[in-house]
Amino acid sequence: MKKTIVISLLVLLSISLIGCTPSASDDKTIRVGASPTPHAQILETVKEDLAALGYTLEVVEFTDYILPNTALDAGDLDANYFQHRPYLTKFNSENGTKLSFVLGIHFEPLGLYPGKESTLEGLKKGGASIAIPNDPTNEARALRLLADLELITIASGKEELATPLDIVDNPYSLSFVEVESALLTTLLQDVDFAIINGNYALSANIAPSVLTTESKESLSAQTFANGLVVKEGKENDPKTLALIQVLNSAKIKSFILDSYHPTVLSVLD
Repeated sequence: MKKTIVISLLVLLSISLIGCTPSASDDKTIRVGASPTPHAQILETVKEDLAALGYTLEVVEFTDYILPNTALDAGDLDANYFQHRPYLTKFNSENGTKLSFVLGIHFEPLGLYPGKESTLEGLKKGGASIAIPNDPTNEARALRLLADLELITIASGKEELATPLDIVDNPYSLSFVEVESALLTTLLQDVDFAIINGNYALSANIAPSVLTTESKESLSAQTFANGLVVKEGKENDPKTLALIQVLNSAKIKSFILDSYHPTVLSVLD
């Protein structure tokens, strides 16, 4: 008899727990992982828009580029917003994750910032030192920016992954200091110029001093737009569609223009 009572209680407890577990369709909270600047700030502007659609937005900030993807793959997030397609493609390949890029939102152009020299004319004085990112992608972008300014010439066919060794003409004898992207802002007092990612410039509050940037029409802009990422199979999930609806808007285009130009550029249609 006691055994029967215990089994009955366990059954009732199980039924009770099942009844208390919210179904996916009842979950109206959207959790999005994002880098603090400008990604999380952009997301904060659409909280009211999502609320009007019946959703609560929770922005989870990350300061690295690995955890936002592993958390999304594990199901702890509904989406993330911090990366571009080439990074995502490489991450999926190396980590076995299945994440999908669903909306390009903004482009963070590399910008040329003053160090000991304060104007573009200083680039032509002869022997100016320029700190540039040391990772292959951003280093090539930095050198292409200088090539677009007609300060150097890169060997034909080497543009996508150019290094200083691929410079075939350097008429102003520019010298390069290759540094981790996150540290570039700390070296401005030691070099004549630095080419810095927009997000790091914003975080260091030096964005207004930028001398020139990659353009919205550049190869980099077409390739390296940051955007919304979800798990494969969730591209048409109601939460994903709600995020796309509120982010792909004139409001966000205006916010990016008013808040960050020229260190962040909208790529929204």
